[in-house]
Amino acid sequence: MNFVVVSSIGAVFMGIFALFVRMKAAKKPTNGMKIILPPVFMSSGALMYVVPEFRLTPMEIVEVVIVGMLFSILLIKTSKFEIRENEIYLKRSKAFMYILVGLLVVRLALKSILSTTIDFGELSGMFFLLAFSMIVPWRVAMYLDYKKLHKQIHSQL
Repeated sequence: MNFVVVSSIGAVFMGIFALFVRMKAAKKPTNGMKIILPPVFMSSGALMYVVPEFRLTPMEIVEVVIVGMLFSILLIKTSKFEIRENEIYLKRSKAFMYILVGLLVVRLALKSILSTTIDFGELSGMFFLLAFSMIVPWRVAMYLDYKKLHKQIHSQL
């Protein structure tokens, strides 16, 4: 079976998993570690660049990081917190689900288009960096919002 098809199917399942995790997370209070740890854990995936087939040119890196950061704006805009019972909760957002699905569709379309001209290993490296460049700014923005609310709660006590 084609590597692009298999990795695309994997991306769909990861997207569905992310939606369920997000819905479940909104039911429990959050903390700084829950916000920061996912990109830290994900960073181990950068070990793929040890293998030459996954390495990117400097121009590809710049392009992918810019696109990832632009995509992160949508996630940042739909991730808000609220204070309930002196705890900080992630607010549910109906738009988040649609944005996440939309980003997944755009990503799959880009992957199918680019797979005709870019080697699979290099494409994999590009899409890992795209995801990482999208998640890091989003999580940093979430963490900064969380810290503001955390400070607000503790100044009231």
